[in-house]
Amino acid sequence: MGRPHVLVIPYPAQGHVIPLMELSQNLAKQGIKISFVNTVFNHERILDAFDEKVDENGLVHLLSVPDGLEDGEDRNQLGKLTERLCQVMPTQLKELIHKVNGSDDDKISCVLADVSMGLALEVAAELGIPTACLWPAAVFQLALLLSVPKFIDDGLIDENGTPLMKHKMFQLSPMTPSIHPMNLIWLNLDDSPSTQKIMFDFLLRNNKVVEATDWVLCNSSLELELQGFNLVPKALPIGPFLATNRLGNLSGNFWPEDPTCLQWLDQQSPGSVIYVAFGSFAVFDQIQFRELALGLESTERPFLWVVREDITNGKHHNYPKGFNERVGNQCRIVSWAPQAAVLGHSSIACFISHCGWNSTVEGVSNGVPFLCWPYFADQFLNESYISDIWKIGLKLQKDEGGIIRKEEIKSKVEQLVGDENFKTRAIELKQMVTKSVGDGGSSDKVFKNFVRWLKS
Repeated sequence: MGRPHVLVIPYPAQGHVIPLMELSQNLAKQGIKISFVNTVFNHERILDAFDEKVDENGLVHLLSVPDGLEDGEDRNQLGKLTERLCQVMPTQLKELIHKVNGSDDDKISCVLADVSMGLALEVAAELGIPTACLWPAAVFQLALLLSVPKFIDDGLIDENGTPLMKHKMFQLSPMTPSIHPMNLIWLNLDDSPSTQKIMFDFLLRNNKVVEATDWVLCNSSLELELQGFNLVPKALPIGPFLATNRLGNLSGNFWPEDPTCLQWLDQQSPGSVIYVAFGSFAVFDQIQFRELALGLESTERPFLWVVREDITNGKHHNYPKGFNERVGNQCRIVSWAPQAAVLGHSSIACFISHCGWNSTVEGVSNGVPFLCWPYFADQFLNESYISDIWKIGLKLQKDEGGIIRKEEIKSKVEQLVGDENFKTRAIELKQMVTKSVGDGGSSDKVFKNFVRWLKS
């Protein structure tokens, strides 16, 4: 019997890779060997972004399997990506497990997969390997997915996941976010009905895995989502994962971080900077991009803005005429930021965010108030947590043309930064979640029990 060896498999999207990498790093610190499996496409991006030789002597080994798409095919088309994964991944994983077990003294003793990669857990069960899964989002989102059969019985949606009452908001229980039926996760991953159906079936398939696996861990805490955990008794809080626990710099980022923005932040006054970042998927049309630029400029505050190469739906980012000259050193624009370090910096006043769950818990863990600008998936639910339940941020309103105007951005920044209550509540929430992952906290206890189980 060698040491415990865990095969870790995230769904191949940035917001899924990062929390599984954080958990892997935490397990490696406990002497557990990790084989971390990305798709070939993402594996190469992570190595390029890392820009150093990845420490292969350490306990986190990076492996890869094909995703079934050709070079040049769009990995942001989630329906197509998901269909191909379902076709090729089971065979690829079986071969990989046999290969690792054939060449390594420490045989794979557990498969830890993203709930969204339930097919990996099916393969493990077939091979008689113990399983655990991580839900990398709010546990309340998992509760919604597990409630789909009830939604069908109650006449909220039909058997294809299409809402039957398109505008009737509903709640699963008090003190949980209100849900707009059109914001159910499979409906806003893509506009195409065929993709929506693929994703609906895929998510339902993963529900079965939650029932069958040994552990369902969640990157959240009782302090953030007590009611959510009451709705899914099997799910155990193990987060929020903090990037400060990282071994070296291996973060699982797909883009190289620009650390020079931290020196720029050092030159700004405490609590003065607006941090603006929209994660790995959000795309703006040129009108919205220009309104955002003008809105940030009009706040007359310093701002750090993450502008990915592919953030607009054109070849070039069309900044408003004279924008760069006018804002000068008031702003710093980078293509990707070391976000955990940015949010932990004393100069940050607030975070204009797409409200992806990783960004949400990183903001919460650093006591930063939010302006919410959700784009797709679970982000509308997270916006509801931030603004309606925790009350640590505000929603940005679109005009009748679906655009968030510069005046709205300026007015909401002033409202957020001008009201001390938002910052006070954000700091209180930070203290609560810090306690949960600290020694003896509720999430820390789950983590230690999981480590004991892996070692047994």
